[in-house]
Amino acid sequence: MFRRLLLQPGLPVHAPTCRSVHRLASLQKVAALPPRRMQSLLYPFSGLEAYLDRSVDRTPFQLFHPSLEDMMEAEKLFRCSPSHRIEYVSSAERMAHAPALKAPEVCFIGRSNVGKSSLIRALFSLVPELEVRVSKTPGHTKKMNFFRVGGAFTVVDLPGYGHRAPRDFVEMVEPYLFGRRNLVRTFLLVDGAVGLQKADLIAVQMCEEIRTPFAVVVTKVDKGGAGVLLSNLMDLQEFLKSRTSRCFPQPFLISSLDYSGIHLLRCFLAHVTGSIRLRDTSPS
Repeated sequence: MFRRLLLQPGLPVHAPTCRSVHRLASLQKVAALPPRRMQSLLYPFSGLEAYLDRSVDRTPFQLFHPSLEDMMEAEKLFRCSPSHRIEYVSSAERMAHAPALKAPEVCFIGRSNVGKSSLIRALFSLVPELEVRVSKTPGHTKKMNFFRVGGAFTVVDLPGYGHRAPRDFVEMVEPYLFGRRNLVRTFLLVDGAVGLQKADLIAVQMCEEIRTPFAVVVTKVDKGGAGVLLSNLMDLQEFLKSRTSRCFPQPFLISSLDYSGIHLLRCFLAHVTGSIRLRDTSPS
């Protein structure tokens, strides 16, 4: 079913290995910001509510609304310590070559140039020595890349589909998604500046066929303006409501540039992998 998504591969451009920690990568820094700015970074949907008509149901966008304390607890998992190593494990071109890991696993998939590797780099930004390669040329990720988060869970960066996807994308990705027993959640990335594309619709269909839970991450929410983002977000929400049964109803809004939504997504990863116990997930 994914063969319609395949096009020519591009040439990789490697990101430098050494980088500094983003000033908003830590919740301690975010918590020191003015309240409104802190709220918009931790819960990006809150910054859009003023543009919504009163008749719009906000509930689906606030189902997962953990406290600052819960997010801080989750952040501990994204920091290295002698007893909790965060590291690249290996890469694989085929399911047969994937490392045999027992911890719960989450994977990220999306169109080429949707910002997938940038997102994973932001998630791991508190470990600047960890190399997550990001390319200016779409189609850089050619293999399944496995990152271990201590003994808690594993994050898997899958190749992008659509433009410049690897020629053997189907043979590489489908067996993993259908056969990986410890996969607990698939995260499907959608570009917030352009909305759902044809290739994304096919990817949603595939996620439904796997019959395991998945969630949608809306990337690049800092681009295009609030009007464009809201229009695309409402269309996405209507599609998910009417066409899916396995998707978590709340899309996660993310910017890898200003770190909007990164802390919320970290907390959700920790939650769905059973790594933390949340105190309360309802809006205060």
